Amino acid sequence: MFQEAQASVVVVLNSRDATVTLLDQENFKELSSFPIGKEPHHLMATPDNKSLIVANAVGDELVFLDPKTGQIQRRIKDVADPYQIGFSPNQKWFISNSLRLDRVDFYKYDGKDFTLANRVPLAKLPSHMAFDAASTTVFITQQGSDQISAIDLATQKVKWTIPVGKLPAGIVMTPDDKHLLVGIMGKDYVEVIDWRTQKTVKRITAGAGTHNFRSMGDKRHVFVSNRTSNTINIIDQLTLENVGTIPVPGGPDCMELSADGKTLWATLRWIKKVAVIDVASKKVIKLIPVGRSPHGVYFYDRAATM
Repeated sequence: MFQEAQASVVVVLNSRDATVTLLDQENFKELSSFPIGKEPHHLMATPDNKSLIVANAVGDELVFLDPKTGQIQRRIKDVADPYQIGFSPNQKWFISNSLRLDRVDFYKYDGKDFTLANRVPLAKLPSHMAFDAASTTVFITQQGSDQISAIDLATQKVKWTIPVGKLPAGIVMTPDDKHLLVGIMGKDYVEVIDWRTQKTVKRITAGAGTHNFRSMGDKRHVFVSNRTSNTINIIDQLTLENVGTIPVPGGPDCMELSADGKTLWATLRWIKKVAVIDVASKKVIKLIPVGRSPHGVYFYDRAATM
C-alpha cells in the first residue's frame, strides 16, 4: 500500500473518495492511494511535527500519519464531526469545528493526549479558525449565518459575534496581530477586520468564491484561493492590498508552499487534480490527477506558515 519515501511526499485528502493520495513532490507522480475514513477535509501537523492529523468529518475521528511517509500511526475515534482543526499558538488547546453540528469543541492538549473540555454552540456552520498571538482567543467563521465569533480560550465563552460578508470561509491573523483576514466565499473579496474594535476596516477585492489562505512564509504576504473565478491572489498584509493574480483552473482550494517558496501546490476541488504553480512566473507547471473533491494538502518540506 505504501512506498518508501522521504520528506518529498505530498499528502492529498480526497474528501468524496474517503482516501488519501500520496504524491512525489519532486517528480509529480502518484506514490500510492489508500482509504482513510469518511470525508477527510482538513489536516495539520502536530506542534512537534512528529504527526500529521487528518480530520475525518463524517467518520468522527482523527487519523495520525507520519508526516514524512504518509503511513498511518494511530487513530482517535469518537471525535464528533472534526471539519476544521487547529492548535492554539501556546499549544495548550486543540480546537475542532463541527460544521454539521453547529458547535466548536475544545480539547486540552498535553503534547500527546486530547481531553474534551467544553462544547460551545454557534449559530450556523462553523468553518475555519484563527488565533491571536497571545493565545487568548480563537476566531471562528460561520458560513451559514455570515458571522465571525470570538471565543475566549480560558473560559470557552463567546466574547462577541459580528456580521461579515456572505459565506465567510478561510480566516487568518496578520503577522502584526492587528487584523483578521476573512475570505468571503459568497462574493469576491477579503474582509479585513480590526478584531479589537470588532469592525470591518477594508475589503480587498480578490476573485469570485474567495476561500482559503496560505502564508508565503515571509511574514508579509499571503495567498488566497478563489474557487469560482479560478484564481489565486497574493495579498500584502502590511499594505492590505491585492498585489498579484495567478490563473489556476478547476476550483483552487487548499494550498501548500515549498520550503524554498518557489512552488505552490493547490487542490482543485472540481476537476480531481492538484496544481503545481511556479510562484515567480505565476504559472501552473503541472496538473496531477488525484481523487474526487481533493481538499487538504500537506508536505513536510514546507515554508513557514507565518
